Amino acid sequence: MSLQGKRLVIFGCGYVGSALADAALAAGARVGTLTRNPEKAAALRAKGIEVVVADLAAADWHAQVAGGADFVVNCVSSGGSKNYRRSYVEGMKSILTWAARGPAPVGTLVYTSSTAVYPQGGGAVVEETAPAEGATPNGAIIRESEVLLQAAPAAAVRRHFILRLAGIYGPDRHHLLDQLREGRPVLGGSGEHRLNLVHRDDIVAAILACLTAPAAVGSGIFNVADTGPVARAEVVRWLADRLGRPVPGFDGATTTRRGGAPMPDRIISSVKIQRVLGWRPQYPDYRAGYEKLLSL
Repeated sequence: MSLQGKRLVIFGCGYVGSALADAALAAGARVGTLTRNPEKAAALRAKGIEVVVADLAAADWHAQVAGGADFVVNCVSSGGSKNYRRSYVEGMKSILTWAARGPAPVGTLVYTSSTAVYPQGGGAVVEETAPAEGATPNGAIIRESEVLLQAAPAAAVRRHFILRLAGIYGPDRHHLLDQLREGRPVLGGSGEHRLNLVHRDDIVAAILACLTAPAAVGSGIFNVADTGPVARAEVVRWLADRLGRPVPGFDGATTTRRGGAPMPDRIISSVKIQRVLGWRPQYPDYRAGYEKLLSL
């Protein structure tokens, strides 16, 4: 399946959504977006993208965005921990209400979820069949938004994909690298847990693989992570060596993620998306991804 001439609507045109919009335009798609950021809207319009500035969870945009799109991608971000429910749950409800009122169902809807729905730690290998009730209140909210999509009526969506993303990094988003460039002698937290990462460009490739998947591929959930998770301390040592800086230590405090739960040590498996959709990460491990970032 090709994107040429197809209509794609992107909800939440931030870090991932903007890169997706560029890739879809290059592939010949007609792209429309919704964002709550007026400055972002101006930049998108300059590229020839149709833009509506609105709050996704509200209903006032429904009449401004034509229904019946070939493809829809919901890659909205939380906008802060206090906005999780409004962004994810209320936002998903709004999209599905809009989709059901269109002249035809959305052909394929992709939702960029998070591996935060998984509570597993202790070195576990986490596949899509693992329990996903959420390790934190925020993780549980994201799972709730997934369930809404899974229960969407046929009048709204013909096919959906839920992509559970590992830790996102890429151009202009590399907090660990920034800390080392600043020369911090001690980093917060522990270096023992493994980092499960995925480069922004590989996320875009995974979304495009969903949108262009053959009709025989039905709805599903896929983990999206690189294939080389390693301990945080190893990544820090490698980056320090590449920068010619002393290797910082760690203060030993419990590293937590949003919602307060300890950062789990685990391996997020992306075997399923590789097998079913043929996705392969361009940046299979942190070395490949950070090497590119260091050259920019």
